[in-house]
Amino acid sequence: MFTKENKKEILKIILFAVILIFAFIHIKEIWNFLGFLIRLLMPFIIGIVIAFVLNILVNLIERKLLNKSKMTDKSKRTISLLLSLAFVFTFIIILLLLIIPQLKNTALLFVDNMPKYEENVKDLLDKFNIDPNIVVEIEEGVKNFGDVAIDFIKNNSDQIIEVTLGVATNVISVVVNFVVAFVFSIYLLAQKEKLLRQLNKVFRAYLPTSKVEKIKDIAKLSNRICASFVSGQCLEAVIIGILCFIGMLVLGIPYAATISVLIGVTALIPVYGAFIGTIVGAFLIFMVSPVKALIFIIFILILQQFEGNLIYPKVVGKSVGLPGIWVFVAVTIGASLAGVVGMLISVPIASICYSILATDVNYQMNVKNSKKIVLKKKKKESL
Repeated sequence: MFTKENKKEILKIILFAVILIFAFIHIKEIWNFLGFLIRLLMPFIIGIVIAFVLNILVNLIERKLLNKSKMTDKSKRTISLLLSLAFVFTFIIILLLLIIPQLKNTALLFVDNMPKYEENVKDLLDKFNIDPNIVVEIEEGVKNFGDVAIDFIKNNSDQIIEVTLGVATNVISVVVNFVVAFVFSIYLLAQKEKLLRQLNKVFRAYLPTSKVEKIKDIAKLSNRICASFVSGQCLEAVIIGILCFIGMLVLGIPYAATISVLIGVTALIPVYGAFIGTIVGAFLIFMVSPVKALIFIIFILILQQFEGNLIYPKVVGKSVGLPGIWVFVAVTIGASLAGVVGMLISVPIASICYSILATDVNYQMNVKNSKKIVLKKKKKESL
């Protein structure tokens, strides 16, 4: 016989199957819509990320520095926010002052060493007995490259203008999105208690108390995981940056301070960050010494193995609680949907989903085990 509960369960299964089939049939349209929705909400997503990261600093300053102060809560929040912004902007400026001059020096060094590079190429070609005419043809091709480029620009001026306008539009869009995100994050931090009270009021008005409590539990879990991820990721970046600096000094590799800072900053991006820092660092060193660039790459590969097997699991892995395979999947999907921002926020989002699912699975298993125990007791009593 079909009971009322059985009918509800069957209807839920049928509805889920219909939604699943619909999603499978229209997977391309759904994927495109999700991409459009993410692009539309990207300034606010970035703003929430900025606000969350800054909130760690704001809370730290309020609790450690201004806890015993007799200032009002509003004054404490304003001062904490200003100090946090000052710290972040100072860090960014120092980073740019370290990296940009080195990139400029490397470019100048590359231009100055061009004759030397040409001689090395000629010596290499002579060593392998390559026809000298090939060298002459290559030189002529390089010399004629400027004329070919000018002709191309003249013949395709309309397309070049269109591409230039497109690039300029994209740059302006990125700048506008960042400004909107930054302003939004300031509003979030300045009025976070008020916003939380308003959200709580809305939830209690339209949802049952049990659902509201569940949402609160999920929010607390999300906050804990994200805070652990950010603090753990920052600590890991500092550790790997220091280890990189020490190793480069020992091996006598140039630009130790600059590249170590770069490696540490790019390490904030899970999985792919280290590769980005390694490529840029290797390019800078290659302009000085190709041999040392090769040594640097080998050193970073060894350091990454040490970091991936020991540092990351200890510092970030345990606090986030997400297995390595799902970190890789989350970062890959995040990168395809939202680029670097997606790579940064994908791991905490995946960790939250993983924790919620694991909690629910354990709960359902406990319910089933409890039912089995009750059935066994009833069978024993009947006997």
